[in-house]
Amino acid sequence: MNTTKPFKISKQIVWEAYKRVKANKGAAGVDGQTLQEFEEHLKDNLYKIWNRMSSGSYFPPAVRIVEIPKEGNQVRKLGIPTISDRIAQTVAKMYLEPEVEPHFHVDSYGYRPRKSALDAVGVTRKRCWRYNWCVDLDIKGFFDNLDHELVMRAVSKHTDCRWLLLYIERWLKAPAQQADGSVIKRDKGTPQGGVISTLLSNLFLHYAFDKWMERSFPRHPFARYADDAVVHCKTQVEAETLKDAIAARMLECRLELHPEKTKIVYCKDDDRRGNYVNERFDFLGYTFRARRSKNRHGKYFINFSPAVSNKAAKAMRQTMRSWRLQRRSDKSIEDLGKMFYSTINGWINYYGHYYKSALYPIFQHLNRLLTWWAMQKYKRLRGHQRRATHWLGDIAKRESFRFPHWKLLGIRPAAGQ
Repeated sequence: MNTTKPFKISKQIVWEAYKRVKANKGAAGVDGQTLQEFEEHLKDNLYKIWNRMSSGSYFPPAVRIVEIPKEGNQVRKLGIPTISDRIAQTVAKMYLEPEVEPHFHVDSYGYRPRKSALDAVGVTRKRCWRYNWCVDLDIKGFFDNLDHELVMRAVSKHTDCRWLLLYIERWLKAPAQQADGSVIKRDKGTPQGGVISTLLSNLFLHYAFDKWMERSFPRHPFARYADDAVVHCKTQVEAETLKDAIAARMLECRLELHPEKTKIVYCKDDDRRGNYVNERFDFLGYTFRARRSKNRHGKYFINFSPAVSNKAAKAMRQTMRSWRLQRRSDKSIEDLGKMFYSTINGWINYYGHYYKSALYPIFQHLNRLLTWWAMQKYKRLRGHQRRATHWLGDIAKRESFRFPHWKLLGIRPAAGQ
């Protein structure tokens, strides 16, 4: 009996894909199956994925839609695939990514190996010093409006592998299941949150934006992270011309620039005179604007630089409040440090990379929350905020390693510690 499969897919790749999905964790999809439940029959489940993908009979289940609140009473819709489908998508990504990655633009930073959001922020910072103007771009509903035909055309430029083309098209068309259980067919878009979606969106914008910019406006450098991009110009006239050209290009690609979020910005500093309606922009959690800085000689000057955005700062404070420290009087200061250390450290590593002092008010707020916790935990401190503040300060000086923000705020161990 001939048991040869029409598609050659390595079992080892399926195993490696499972390990990647396991490392990333994540919520259950429409079937409600958790990673732990998947692993109860791991060998059989992985074999089913390999067998169906190799035979051409793999059909992705619906994607579970989760709505994440945004500013202005808006929501961002994330698509959560099932555990099995995440593994299948990872298999496809592991085959396709090596084919397309070498072709991507040097200034495309989103979801790429050895590139990060901080790289994009850093290169944008330097270019804002060299160019007086920039265009801050935002594509309206990018993931929801990606044209399937154009996506498949881009994929076909890099592979003729039948099973890759087959399953990518099926993933693009996979239905979406809403919170109320209703299922919606999709004829455009790719779920934000899908494993393969990030690679497909990068490949699409590689042709829709990166290569087009390189060809049409080679003198205007840009940094792009997924659908967010900043393009630099020497003059206001150049910026206005470029903004109109990009808007027209997006329409050609069946997309649209967000009319309110896309704007021309004057990168004002000590040497740039005059005023403009927009003199700041947000990019990847940082706000770029004129800031007071000090050079190596101790002299103050104004330059156009990034620091943690108000939006990111608000989100951090909301997360701190969600910890409900005042209700954790059963925990010790050591327990709290262990519980929240990695989150705080992650904030500092990302948002403290540029203009670190902008984080001080946020973490002073966290110290106030810890002070209220101490007042709830210890009877001798109840109703005595000043005494509780001194108590926390003494702990911070003796044991500054407990919370990473204590070192950021300049709290050092006392002499002899």
